[in-house]
This record gives sequence, structure tokens and C-alpha cells, in this order.
Amino acid sequence: MTEPLRLHVIQGGRTDQPAKRAQPRKPEQPAQPEQSARPEQPAKPEPLWREVLGEQLRELRRQHRESLAETAGRAGISPQYLSEVERGLKEPSSEMIAAVAGALGTTLGGLAESVAFDLRARREAALVATRQAWVARRDLAAHQDLAAHQDLAVRRTSATRRSAGGPVMLALAA
Repeated sequence: MTEPLRLHVIQGGRTDQPAKRAQPRKPEQPAQPEQSARPEQPAKPEPLWREVLGEQLRELRRQHRESLAETAGRAGISPQYLSEVERGLKEPSSEMIAAVAGALGTTLGGLAESVAFDLRARREAALVATRQAWVARRDLAAHQDLAAHQDLAVRRTSATRRSAGGPVMLALAA
């Protein structure tokens, strides 16, 4: 008998999935410094395809100034189901998507292209924002390092002046 197929977890998706637990460090290993060679992943997960699809279907329906019942009636589905699809709670079949798209005056292909374009645009915006945040953190760290070096130089100069003869020496120099 063969082993049943198992599902694999894919990065992204929902935050309601259980988070991976951090492994405690072993005491004999020294703490490793954080590596900032590449930007972090966006904190906000990518939206799911069904969520973007639902947003676009709702927007199309509102542009047509139709109620859920009117659009659902023409598509041959219940208003409750259409509402769940619009809220991204249901993963509709391609037949259902085609029926709703047709009821809204578009095609399955056109709707799929629009959803894919929206997902790409959101991903690009998230990557740009992540990159900007990474650069800002890097620049702040560089500024703090510079300020620390300047402060150290001022303290060294002050200490050198104090140890070089004190007030008597300064009075003679004046």
C-alpha cells in the first residue's frame, strides 16, 4: 500500500497558521550577530488569491450598482455564497468564478489577469517598502556610529587637555 499524499506549507498566506517556535540557543554557542546583508520579509503576509478575487468582484458589482441578490441571481448562485466569495472566505471553482464574471460583464480570463496584476502590484509595493525600511535602519545605524565616534573623539580631546597640565598650563598658554 502507498502512503497518502501530504500537503506542503508554502511561505506567505495567512497569519492564523501556527507560528514556528524559535529554537533556544545552546549555552556553549556564542550569540551570533544579526546579519543585515539582505532586507527582511514584509511583516504583513501576502493576500490570498481568493481575497483579491473577492475584492475585485465586490468592486465590479458596486460599479454596476447592483445588490448581492441581483448579481447572484444572474450568476445562478446564492447571495450568501457570493457574499462569502467577496469577503475571501470561500475558494470558488473556476465555473463559479466564470458565472459571476459573466454576470458582471467580464470574462474569467480578464478577471484572472486583473487579480494577478493586483497581486503583483501589492507584492512589489511591499518589497519597495521593506527595502526603504531596511535602508532607513542602515542609515540610522551609520548615523549612530558616526555620532558615537564623534563623541569619543570629543571625550579623548577633553581628557588630553585636562591631563596636559590642567588650569595652570591653560593659564600660561593664554
